[in-house]
Amino acid sequence: MAMPEPFWKTAISKVEPNKILVRGYNLMELIGKYSYADLTYLLWRGELPSPSHSQMMDALLTVCLEHSLNAPSVDATRFVASSGVPLQGAVSAGVAAIGEWHGGAIEQSAKMLQEGITHMRERKLTLLQTAEQILKDHSERDEKVPGYGHPTHTRDPRTLRLLEIAKETGLIGQHIELAQIIESLTERFFRKHLILNVDGCMAAIVSDMGFDWRLGKGFFIVSRTPGLVAHAYEQMYFEKPYKAAEWNEIVYTGPSERKAPE
Repeated sequence: MAMPEPFWKTAISKVEPNKILVRGYNLMELIGKYSYADLTYLLWRGELPSPSHSQMMDALLTVCLEHSLNAPSVDATRFVASSGVPLQGAVSAGVAAIGEWHGGAIEQSAKMLQEGITHMRERKLTLLQTAEQILKDHSERDEKVPGYGHPTHTRDPRTLRLLEIAKETGLIGQHIELAQIIESLTERFFRKHLILNVDGCMAAIVSDMGFDWRLGKGFFIVSRTPGLVAHAYEQMYFEKPYKAAEWNEIVYTGPSERKAPE
């Protein structure tokens, strides 16, 4: 008689009395020897990173720590924190605000780049031809190219630093090259230069590191959460409660006052 399929199963960790294993490693033997970024890599990839991947992983999880009050996730955290909820409620609101237009572009851009490289290899195209096809498709569909453009930065300093580290660690591969070629061609297809922003740069780097594009949001969530904790704490203990717009700051766009029907 066949044994029933277990209700819960995982390849990530195992806990038993006085022992915690993570991907087969005893967690106590990892603590103090490997960094938080290394163990995040281990959880997501199943193996500890090489020295170059370790350095790059640390940079990726550091680069989006904070972007001040002009980030939707920070706004959401502070609004919710001001209403008197516990710390975890405010931080979870900020994480929930990470979406298609804020943080989500890492995932979308990585998918675009990974599918682009796969298509290039199948069709025996060049990187230039692949970039042109990607931009042509987005232009014809009148769609934003994920990972390009920024409302504040004309040269995203985070992108520049990440690319420096990618070069130092020898991690520049075809996905990064494709991402840079796309940036160089954006003016031809969209009549304005769209910079490779931090989301697109992270997408290209994690793709060259071999990460599944579906982990894209994970990088932003892990990177941004310490900043959200800081903002929630500041709002809860150093700012006035109940953060909301004043009545005279809200512009009403509905019909003017009218009588209810008899």
